[in-house]
Amino acid sequence: MKNLKKISLALASALGSLAGFAQQDAMYTHYMYNTLAINPAYAGSRDALTVTALDRYQWVGFSGAPMTQTLTMHAPIEDQHIGLGLSLLNDKIGPTNNTSLFADFSYIMQVTEKSKLALGLSAGVNIFQASLNTLQLDQQSDPVFQTNINNKVTPNIGFGAYYYMERFYIGVSVPGLIQNNLSAITQENGNTLIGVEQRNYYLIAGTVINLSDNVALKPTALLKVTQGAPAQADLTGCFIIMKKFLIGAMYRTGDAWGVLVGLDLTDQLHLGYSYDYSYGLSSSLYNSGSHEIMVRYDFLSIGKKQIHSPRYF
Repeated sequence: MKNLKKISLALASALGSLAGFAQQDAMYTHYMYNTLAINPAYAGSRDALTVTALDRYQWVGFSGAPMTQTLTMHAPIEDQHIGLGLSLLNDKIGPTNNTSLFADFSYIMQVTEKSKLALGLSAGVNIFQASLNTLQLDQQSDPVFQTNINNKVTPNIGFGAYYYMERFYIGVSVPGLIQNNLSAITQENGNTLIGVEQRNYYLIAGTVINLSDNVALKPTALLKVTQGAPAQADLTGCFIIMKKFLIGAMYRTGDAWGVLVGLDLTDQLHLGYSYDYSYGLSSSLYNSGSHEIMVRYDFLSIGKKQIHSPRYF
């Protein structure tokens, strides 16, 4: 029964894609650095070819816990009005695995001398797999768990808008507009369970406030809304010290709290680490928290010796 409880808890997250009414997109504590993964309009917003890699291990010690890896890259082209990007994601939860590859495009408009507005589109594919018959159940004959979904390829498109300046940004996006069917499983009572990808809506915002010559406060927020699940907000506040070192705290509604640290090893290379702990009774009993590592590097163009202005986001 103890193992069954663990499996049930894992399936609550792992089978979000099959339940049809649950949050499915992966979560990130470093969402403020992984913006391209949720908003294509972010492409080209930095004055460089920016490559960001993120590795998240959620609920360490919990059997079947989520593991997520993302790799994004983007850059403005020569006239600075077009941004191009590429986003690769792999998300494994229990018996399910989802891999996605998306190309991102943004059109960047100068609104004022110090602010820009970008409109973005993304297009790509998701490859979904679910080995449900590998689960250990009390009733092995349950038809819902006797079906495997192998390499279910579904196309999708996304949209986003991103308004930004040196010390402020706000954006809205829908990374997956198409709600694809992933499966159709007939239950013992004759009903058919349809697995559907759910549409997730995002609102992001952040700013930087100077507290002194050597200390700045960087508050950021992310709001995610999807059908059939409570809205979820990430609220993060970080101090930037000497323009090199970052330390802060985060809170995710209904889920977790945590801490973040970061370091600019050079003007081009940033490293980040976060730890968050689920405060919900059901999940915190069986895991020792979540770890996330992030690396971002800005490749400068040939002949360019430095980034012209600070890039806080």
